[in-house]
Amino acid sequence: MDLILETPRLILREMRHEDANSLFEMDCNTNVHKYLWQKPVVQIDEVYAYIDMVRQQYINNGIGRFVAITKDTNELIGWTGIKFVNDHVENGNTNFYDYGYRLNEKFWNKGFATEASNAWLDYGFNQMKIQEMNAYTHAENGASNHVLQKVGFNFIEDYPDENGVTWKWWQLKNLEFRNQNLER
Repeated sequence: MDLILETPRLILREMRHEDANSLFEMDCNTNVHKYLWQKPVVQIDEVYAYIDMVRQQYINNGIGRFVAITKDTNELIGWTGIKFVNDHVENGNTNFYDYGYRLNEKFWNKGFATEASNAWLDYGFNQMKIQEMNAYTHAENGASNHVLQKVGFNFIEDYPDENGVTWKWWQLKNLEFRNQNLER
């Protein structure tokens, strides 16, 4: 994909194999996976497979998760972005646009998730013309739930997964996003 998004502090670009080591560092951290099924990666081959899957999403759906890189230090801090979910059912839904992010722990609590989220919502609603964006988070992940609320997502409902873990379903519609930005 030729798409590159920029925020004041970040460059958001397609995921590449050269990103594997930084993504592996993030994804082998048990704290990063505390609210992600508690399954940190153990071998870098898992990261390469994930990158291949994301790159296939670019081809199939015209969008997928992108890496986030700091402008000041050129460090890969994690991934963010929109993906089209058509490979599984989540809370009774499939064929929907999902917003998500995952950051390396050393970059938490610095405003990067909010900054990237605002850029992606702007792109998704204004360039892609998505009408409805969804997101889901572990019910106990207060930081991620706060970010989604802060950028305008509306909490819709709690729902259990197949293991009985409670997740939160979030949604933001294009018209709501436009109205929020007019009020700012």
